[in-house]
Amino acid sequence: MNRLHQRSLLIHFILKPGSTYFNLNPFEVLQVEPEAEIDVIKKRYRTLSILVHPDKNQNDKDRAQMAFDIINRAWRTLENEATRKRCLDIYEEAKERTDHMIAEKRKKQKKECKGFEVIPEDDPEKYKHAVYVMVMKLFADMERRRQQLEQRDQEERKRKREAEIEEEDKRKAEKEWQKNFEESRQSRVNSWHDFQSGASKSKKTKKQKHMGGMLLPPKFKPESR
Repeated sequence: MNRLHQRSLLIHFILKPGSTYFNLNPFEVLQVEPEAEIDVIKKRYRTLSILVHPDKNQNDKDRAQMAFDIINRAWRTLENEATRKRCLDIYEEAKERTDHMIAEKRKKQKKECKGFEVIPEDDPEKYKHAVYVMVMKLFADMERRRQQLEQRDQEERKRKREAEIEEEDKRKAEKEWQKNFEESRQSRVNSWHDFQSGASKSKKTKKQKHMGGMLLPPKFKPESR
């Protein structure tokens, strides 16, 4: 198989239909066993990343870039000790669940008096496939939880931002009102002074008119005898 054909097959394998959940498992993306040492995983990553590198696949550059990003993400997950352990824990949980499922099948057989009939998972390959299916399910569940948490986080950030904008608008409105209030203060003072001055003049005029219209007492005339 020549290099060009090998690159094309690898890109197709990573981006094949239905690969969304498959690519959540970094061990499957890099095609290594969960028990593999980190040096083995790193060597495999380098080989695959070179094969799908966009510069090496000019005839399919966009898809090559997508495959390259997926391989890089898988390596970043496994090179980190904490995230690699989380992935290994998923495998352990998948085995435990599969073993529990097998135990339930045997319990059901016993209850139905069927003795110890062979069940599909007695075949090592079918057992391995059952674990594989469970691993995929657990990775999918983990991704859904991650998306839900991310969505809730985005909604919370959006709510906080809207509250901040509302508070900011409120402060701006109050500041604008205070500014307008201060700017119109002198105008109100002048208007009040004008009003007071006008009222005072009006009262004085009325008083003068009133005094002008008053009847003076008659002059005293001495009584003649």
